[in-house]
Amino acid sequence: MAELLEDGDIYFLYRPRVQEQQVGSLDEVQRLLVVMHPWHGRHLRLLVVGRKRLPDIDEHDRFWAFVDEVVDRPEQLHETLQARRYATKTSGERQQPPARPAAEGAYVIARHDDHTHLAYELELPLCPGPAQHDLGIEPEASYIVTVKNPQAPTRPGVGLRGSRKVKLPAPLQKKFHGRRFAPLDPPGFLDHPGTELVLIGAAHDASEELQIDLDAEVERAERSTIFGDLRIGRRERPVAPLFVGEWA
Repeated sequence: MAELLEDGDIYFLYRPRVQEQQVGSLDEVQRLLVVMHPWHGRHLRLLVVGRKRLPDIDEHDRFWAFVDEVVDRPEQLHETLQARRYATKTSGERQQPPARPAAEGAYVIARHDDHTHLAYELELPLCPGPAQHDLGIEPEASYIVTVKNPQAPTRPGVGLRGSRKVKLPAPLQKKFHGRRFAPLDPPGFLDHPGTELVLIGAAHDASEELQIDLDAEVERAERSTIFGDLRIGRRERPVAPLFVGEWA
């Protein structure tokens, strides 16, 4: 049986490409965003998944992700998730639409033998559709998650660089014991912007694999919604992906 390290609300959003007001496929998506709100703590974490979708469970995909922001109040994420305007020399002013909600539910981080899992179960949409399918958002899923050692050498062009590279507190840095990767234990690794992760598709039935009752976790999550928790307005962006699973 796995040991529960953390639980909370999880929200999935996608950011359309610049000037793409109507999204019809993954080609028009710039980023997949994941917001984690632990129940034992006020802070929220915003993660970016590098491939614009979650790893395929059956293929055991390995995808890179990183912590983009950690904030104490939902309002602090508002600017990140709202529409943006860019001034360019060649094309004039261009607009990137606001991030659009795609799914919400509950998550757990659990220690399982010598590794850690990030698992979740959705509350919405009730019937996932094309948007969730293309983004790799399963109704329920489990991923082995590891943390990349920021002090370990990497190939040129791989990972975060310069000021975006994380400098972890000494107690967390010691968890690597000189290795390139370490389990996400403690989950406090995620409280530092620039922390880099590798997600590996593990299982569709997270409850059976980890022996953790994700249904009970979702029932606890019903007190929160992506609109109330993140303080985003329904009129600011299309909500069809969240409720009926369609691209918008």
